[in-house]
Amino acid sequence: MDRAAHELLKRVLTTPSPSGYESPLQAILRDYASAFADEVSTDVHGNVIAVRNPGAPVRVMLAGHCDQIGLIVQHVDDNGYVYLQQIGGWDPIVLVGQRMNVWTASGPVFGVIARKPIHLLTDEEKTKAPKLKDMWLDIGAADKTEAQKMVRIGDPVTVELEYREMANNRAASPGMDDKCGAWVVFEALRRANKDKLRCALYAVSTVQEEVGLRGARTSAFGIDPHVGVAVDVTFATDCPTIEKKEEGDVSLGKGPVVYRGPNFNPMVVQRLIETADTASIGYQLAAAGRPPGTDANAMQINRAGVATGLVSIPNRYMHSPVEVISLDDIDRAADLLARFAEGIDADVNFVP
Repeated sequence: MDRAAHELLKRVLTTPSPSGYESPLQAILRDYASAFADEVSTDVHGNVIAVRNPGAPVRVMLAGHCDQIGLIVQHVDDNGYVYLQQIGGWDPIVLVGQRMNVWTASGPVFGVIARKPIHLLTDEEKTKAPKLKDMWLDIGAADKTEAQKMVRIGDPVTVELEYREMANNRAASPGMDDKCGAWVVFEALRRANKDKLRCALYAVSTVQEEVGLRGARTSAFGIDPHVGVAVDVTFATDCPTIEKKEEGDVSLGKGPVVYRGPNFNPMVVQRLIETADTASIGYQLAAAGRPPGTDANAMQINRAGVATGLVSIPNRYMHSPVEVISLDDIDRAADLLARFAEGIDADVNFVP
């Protein structure tokens, strides 16, 4: 991973992108892609679409969703405490004790989510997991009037964004799901060799995956790709309490995961595997017996159908403020997709 790609990753992961909202992250990706893409655009839904070699007869779409799970201001009580709805799937227990930012029109407002001290919890409260409806965000306001001058109903909220590197070339950050996938598809677009590229290669930072695969659906309709590969995260099973017999054997640092199953065109899958083998790019295999909740699901059934694949990044502690990935895995994923795209020519046929 070169310095420019590394700096992009850090910017991506420390820029807010709550699902369902216009995101400053998309401006970063637009600016980055403008240096190497032939065309960069943003559609009415908010998807950022960059393309190289747009006139080629075969269109290949790489999709990584930029939206992260978040919260939304639901209610302000008389004492100025803020109550929240969730956007995407949270385990409420991970929110206790978190530093948060409310993203308002005039800038971020800092707050904290906590609960009463352990000393004051009843025996029953100590044994029950907290529920979101019983939590509140403290923004320091003295009362409702002051709080309503600081935040509005419907403002998005995220955990405080931070990027930290760890041993063995790993990194922790909120929103690895799936900002690292958005990074991968734009890096793949950059790394594809223009002299070898015979397809029209699209990289799309899709929106609203966490609330129903909505951005992938609209962007795929507009692009009308022949081939699509979604890049998302998947459960790393190399940590305690996760059963490999149920979730597969997936480890950080052993490469991106190529999925096999009915949601994925077998010829696309085979080309991904052959590309990785030929280029000596480490990868892992995983199975999905039914269409998973990724952009690949929406892409596969676009219009008359798209030959679709899924490449996933192993992720520990998914949908938490401390998601952990391997930088080596995302670097290899970008190379894999760049080489995959270089191997697609005008007479390719993905009919099984």
